Parts: sequence; structure tokens; C-alpha cells
Amino acid sequence: MSGHYPFNGKASRVSVFAFFEKNQLSLELQEQYYKWWYDLAKNFVTQDADLRAARAVDFQHFPYGQHAERNFHLHDYKWATAMADLGAFISNVIFAKMSDEQQHKVEHDHEAMLKGLLAQRDKTPRPAPPEVGRYRHV
Repeated sequence: MSGHYPFNGKASRVSVFAFFEKNQLSLELQEQYYKWWYDLAKNFVTQDADLRAARAVDFQHFPYGQHAERNFHLHDYKWATAMADLGAFISNVIFAKMSDEQQHKVEHDHEAMLKGLLAQRDKTPRPAPPEVGRYRHV
């Protein structure tokens, strides 16, 4: 499954942000993208007895992860950072527990969801980035 999602492989918040930037997803669309993955992960965790016992508490608050609700970059990395945290959990835990059929369904559903978001780009355009260095923190 590596390479199909912006958080697979050696991904970080920068590679996820590059995915959002490449697809010109506004912050609203980035949140929708993140929410789709969050719901998938939360549903999987609540339906798996082992994960429910160990990780259900992690999904009592939206968004997921140690960087939840943090936007410490001038380039609006909020959803990229949250997606990197959630994506690491999905890649390392959830995908390992999924069958091939489940993984193919996720891949198909992801493609359809992304097409839907790309169709919405004109309604919620991405604002131009500020004129500051890429890695400058606030």
C-alpha cells in the first residue's frame, strides 16, 4: 500500500503538506481529508477488541495525536501535522491488521473521496502563502 497515501513510507508533516499543496487543498478541504481518515481509524479501533481496549481513549477527542490543534507554522501546517500523526498510527497499526480486501476497499474509497475534494477546490480556493521562509515557526 506504500505510496498511495501522503503519510505512507518516510512521511512527515512536510510531505503531507506537499500533498495538500500539490492538490491545492484549502484548510477546509484539508480538514475534510483528515476527518475522513479520522473516522476510518476511529471506526476500525472501536470495532477491533484489542485496539478498542488499548486505543479507544485516543479517539475521544478530535483531532487525534500529540500535535492536535497546533498550528505552529506560518504556512498553516495544522492539518498536515495532525495527518502525519494519525497517518503513522494508521500505517503502523491499522493497515497491519487489515485484510487485503479491506485495504483495497480503503484504497478505492480514498480515491473517490479525493476526487470529491478536488471537485470542490474552486468553491474553497487555497489562499496564497505568506512571504516568509518555509520552516519559520510562530
